[in-house]
Amino acid sequence: MKWSSSGRGGGERGYHHGNLREALIAAALALIAEKGPFGFSFVEAARWAGVSPAAPYRHFADREELMAEVARRGFDKFAAVLAAAWDGGRPDAMAAFTRIGRAYLAFARNEPAYYTAMFEAGIPLDRHPELLLASEQAFAVLRQGADVIAAKMPKGAKPPALMMALHIWAMAHGIASLFGRGDAARRRLPMTADDLLEAGVLVYLRGLGVGAGDEKA
Repeated sequence: MKWSSSGRGGGERGYHHGNLREALIAAALALIAEKGPFGFSFVEAARWAGVSPAAPYRHFADREELMAEVARRGFDKFAAVLAAAWDGGRPDAMAAFTRIGRAYLAFARNEPAYYTAMFEAGIPLDRHPELLLASEQAFAVLRQGADVIAAKMPKGAKPPALMMALHIWAMAHGIASLFGRGDAARRRLPMTADDLLEAGVLVYLRGLGVGAGDEKA
């Protein structure tokens, strides 16, 4: 069984029995990049993949389920990127935390379609438990870093690690969304997004009392 149609660039994209699911994922990513998360229909995704309008229902109940799968895969990739950057907190927690920030921005810049599906598609997490789990696994890397840094702070001045992780996540996400994107929504900045985030995290942690040398193991 085969469906095929010509791509916009003159190439050939098609469906061979057994890879329709992957073709639809690729179609959704391409359409997100071109039109945003709300700019296309389930039927259009099928058309882009070169299949009949009914064919996607073999794998996805509706457009939301397709978008949820795209976002889940994005979070899986995101978690792997962040975990590799953290690298067990080596050589010290602050250096590793800085790498996480850079990896966060690099993912937003290099994978804008995934990033958009993950954070801007409005997918209800309570209806997609696998997506919720994937997003929590990505956040867990930030939480791990915050746990290690908080553990090295004086007991009486130690903030909740969850609060620290959420604050830094919000900072990273804001900078990524405004200045670190890989699409046309990126705003100009008189410094690199990496430098802005690194400075922001440093100011934040110093404000909590993480002094030079405190983070060393």
